[in-house]
Amino acid sequence: MKSPPRISYITHLSSNSQKCPSPLTLTAMSATAAKPAVSRRHVSNGNHTNNVAIENDHNHQRPVAGDTNTRMEIAAKNNGYANGVGGGGWRSKASFMTWTTRDVVYVARHHWIPCMFAAGLLFFMGVEYTLQMIPARSEPFDLGFVATRSLNRVLASSPDLNTVLAALNTVFVLMQTTYIVWTWLVEGRARATISALFMFTCRGILGYSTQLPLPQDFLGSGVDFPVGNVSFFLFFSGHVAGSMIASLDMRRMQRFKLARVFDILNVLQSIRLLGTRGHYTIDLAVGVGAGILFDSLAGKYEEMSRRHHLGTGFSLISKDSLVN
Repeated sequence: MKSPPRISYITHLSSNSQKCPSPLTLTAMSATAAKPAVSRRHVSNGNHTNNVAIENDHNHQRPVAGDTNTRMEIAAKNNGYANGVGGGGWRSKASFMTWTTRDVVYVARHHWIPCMFAAGLLFFMGVEYTLQMIPARSEPFDLGFVATRSLNRVLASSPDLNTVLAALNTVFVLMQTTYIVWTWLVEGRARATISALFMFTCRGILGYSTQLPLPQDFLGSGVDFPVGNVSFFLFFSGHVAGSMIASLDMRRMQRFKLARVFDILNVLQSIRLLGTRGHYTIDLAVGVGAGILFDSLAGKYEEMSRRHHLGTGFSLISKDSLVN
């Protein structure tokens, strides 16, 4: 009886090497599989397009929408800036040297808002650098006071009308306050309340730091908020900022009709404050920005609180809003 042929270990390995790829082959195959597929829409024909990807359709080239960071990275690689300073990346032209007329037209058509701000920058640079400064002993110039000069004369000649408008304005302030407190105590949403607390604290700091003079034509009223002809900070307007906070919360809760009512009343309130010289124009404008800013900060505070699981037990933020 014949014994089975003996197969050496080397023969076994050489026969299997035809079926099993070598480690180097496996490494190359893995690298090929891991390499991301390049979309045809991100392939350019070598022309710089100022961060706009080009899609070739054999007849013409047209920019396509894509991820902003991806387009910037592709443009940086095309310009030779991808490797940075240490990698010899500063050998190509600067980005602005490759701009074409088509790039300028594209920006003007699709990014006209920044273009308007750029024009505004140039315009007001000319105004600022050629403007005659207001003398130290003169009254501040306020464009809102100029626009409401006739309203100021009417209210000065009719104290009863001034008192009625002041009373209505106080009612509107109470409406703002009621809504903001209601959202926390009744609805369990503290964002508007936190925003108002942030805003009035910052207003107190800024108002005390720079105490603006009361305008000469100021028309006060005992029923105006704060009631009683007491002193108040001019910068910035808490009336306007509080109304903005309430209006933003209403929009967040899809109470759009009520938000529009508050916006209209806020505009009328601003006209009255200018007419009575109760605030400068800059006080009202910053009041709008302050309402938006502190509403955003209150939202970030709530997000941070939820992330760190604050509020075990009683908290300004409702328990339901803290549940992930």
